[in-house]
Amino acid sequence: MNIIAIIPARGGSKRLPNKNKILMGGIPLLVRSIKFAKENHIDKIVVSTDDASIKEIALQYGAEVLDRPAALATDNSPTIDTLKQVMENVAGNYDYVVVLQPTNPLRPKNLLQEALKQMKEGNFDSLMTVTRNEQKFGKIINDKFVPYNYAIGQRSQDLEPLYFENGLLYIAKTTLILEGKLVGENHLPFIVNHPYAKVDIDTQEDLDYAEYLFNKYNN
Repeated sequence: MNIIAIIPARGGSKRLPNKNKILMGGIPLLVRSIKFAKENHIDKIVVSTDDASIKEIALQYGAEVLDRPAALATDNSPTIDTLKQVMENVAGNYDYVVVLQPTNPLRPKNLLQEALKQMKEGNFDSLMTVTRNEQKFGKIINDKFVPYNYAIGQRSQDLEPLYFENGLLYIAKTTLILEGKLVGENHLPFIVNHPYAKVDIDTQEDLDYAEYLFNKYNN
């Protein structure tokens, strides 16, 4: 099977300026996703960006670049529109699209191979990595806290199993992406319970935590 990795990396970022280019472990966040794709022998790696300096970095590290139209580079632009634009303009035929977000720069080593193995065995249309929630959530109703996923006094380990989308990895059949969908009806939620799953860099505090984990697991 032929697989293409798409790394969406626009230039704008409000809370953490230029976050896709920030260094972690000596290389930009963007490059961590490029290196992950290369280590997993993906057939083609494409960075979609509207930023000239991101384009230069991507080319320097061996990825291809597709210029992203301004209309697809706003704060409100859906990621699926960018993925579809890439697949409509890239050369070659690919069975699966792997989406790697630069803001999730840390991924377990065998994540992609294990995910692809399960996806192929079950003939799934799409896959999304998720992680079990360990927090007690509630709502504020009429100025009162109302527990949502637990009862007051309940132990955390007895919480109802709920999961969050961690952003580490998305895989979808190319036909699905061209239909404008990232998640198909025959979908696999791939559970990842690893500290890396809690890293999604959008603030300086997120970056500090990512650097802590990077140093912990790479020294």
